[in-house]
Amino acid sequence: MKSQWDCFLQNLGEWQGSFTQFSPRGEILSDTPSLLSLEGLDNNQKVRLTLRRAGKEDLVAEYSTIGGGLRFCENGAFSTGSMQFAPYTQFGAELALLHDDRRLRLVQLFNKESQLEQLTLIREQRVGTNAPEFPLLTVDDLVGEWNGEAVTIYPDGRSPDSYQTSLKLHREGSDRLVQELSFGGERTIASTATIHGSVLSFEQIQVLLLPGGASSTCPVQIKLGQPLFLEVGWLLQPDLRQRLIRRYSDKGEWVSLTLLTERKTS
Repeated sequence: MKSQWDCFLQNLGEWQGSFTQFSPRGEILSDTPSLLSLEGLDNNQKVRLTLRRAGKEDLVAEYSTIGGGLRFCENGAFSTGSMQFAPYTQFGAELALLHDDRRLRLVQLFNKESQLEQLTLIREQRVGTNAPEFPLLTVDDLVGEWNGEAVTIYPDGRSPDSYQTSLKLHREGSDRLVQELSFGGERTIASTATIHGSVLSFEQIQVLLLPGGASSTCPVQIKLGQPLFLEVGWLLQPDLRQRLIRRYSDKGEWVSLTLLTERKTS
């Protein structure tokens, strides 16, 4: 098993892309070109981050340790964000997926009223590569049966858990999507979403279908005393999808990070 630092080092390089801001309902608010450099220093004992965005001051930071609300997966995917949800405070997280010469990152931010306030989608590719990008994700891209492998890591450093998943999605009429989900062969959880264009509205969760094959899943309003999760999804190929899920307990504590790799079987 790789160390957290070695997982971080898989992100080294220059990444060219854009920061696209969305409203909570998925309307594009702005799109800003970006260039991010992650440079190893002192024989990769340190990493310097330099972010350049049009019309903004450069951001420079150096890292020599990993901790707090930041954790990396074996393939370099990561999440950083709030370790604790509490009412009347801002809350949010970044979820980042890495595949070959592309990265896809999503920032979900909630205001002091615990309402989803803003989303930022960051699509990047390594400088000098011509990595293809998927178009806007659609409901039809998701319909079908997906079998997955999940790996869950924990903030306290205990051993990861691995298990199988199954996800079935089918339409009911033109405006409803039915989901059947099971983890590790346990009981199936069924739920139904109403389809409003690129917005899928479940009972307490909203899924936004975004450019680049991306999806954002999170509550629109966080309810005190209930567990919650924040998720980014990425359709890499018509039959291959990754998701990264950051979970919080009913006490608002960050408890786990799960990387899920799914393949469409029908």
